[in-house]
Amino acid sequence: MLTVWNSGLVLEGGGMRGVFTSGVLDAFMKHELYFNYVVAVSAGACNGLSYMSRQPRRARVSNIDMLVKYDYISLRNLVTRGSIFDPELLYERFPNEIVPYDYDVFFGSGATFEMVATNCLTGRPEYLSESSGDRKRLIDIVKASSSLPYVSRMTLVDGVPMLDGGIVDSIPVLRAIETGHRHNVVIATRNRGWRNKGRDRRLPPFVYKNYPRLRVALSRRIAAYNRQLEMVERMEDEGTISCIRPQRPVVVGRMEKDPRKLEALYEEGFRLGDEFCKRIL
Repeated sequence: MLTVWNSGLVLEGGGMRGVFTSGVLDAFMKHELYFNYVVAVSAGACNGLSYMSRQPRRARVSNIDMLVKYDYISLRNLVTRGSIFDPELLYERFPNEIVPYDYDVFFGSGATFEMVATNCLTGRPEYLSESSGDRKRLIDIVKASSSLPYVSRMTLVDGVPMLDGGIVDSIPVLRAIETGHRHNVVIATRNRGWRNKGRDRRLPPFVYKNYPRLRVALSRRIAAYNRQLEMVERMEDEGTISCIRPQRPVVVGRMEKDPRKLEALYEEGFRLGDEFCKRIL
């Protein structure tokens, strides 16, 4: 097993595009490549959990096999449970019953795993970790990091309402640098050159009306993300990061339910992760 101490691992989100990340991380586990510091956001946090507990294919099973079996993405969930993703299934039954999570390995690894969430009161990112053995708090953090705006309820962590970290820090490579990691490996979920062509707009007055700083962050989200994409490409060209990303335009949507598309993206991630490991090991 090789533990990388001096480089950080940065995991982007992207909803169901995260199956690409799960493929890369499964390749890392195949080669026993682990990082001592990992920072992840949204779907990257969900997939990163299984990497930190060293459970190959667990994330793939959760994202593809269990999606087919349980159909846990639906408007019905949004109406009846407050989230388009079934929160009880994903954050209670999955880790505790259906695809059991190895908390002992996670808490015994000695590695640092930070998950990015957006503080709804400040509109700023929070880089949260749990090392004391509190299983509920760990799951609350990953749930908060993955709580998409508009289609999920806010999640309380330490009494503070949180939403998806991708609102304010979709690719937290600067956080990795701030923690002392000069070189970082970034797993992105869009092909190089992709940009969000949408336009930022002011939110209607009734949307998150009690959270003015969150409203500001949401109204700047597209521009902020495009700046991060440009930064990542610049840093890659400068050689300060290594970036593993899809090589072709991604046809998997954020709420994708087609298992064939998901499987193809997972396999691309695994292949590229495998090639990366063979180059550096």
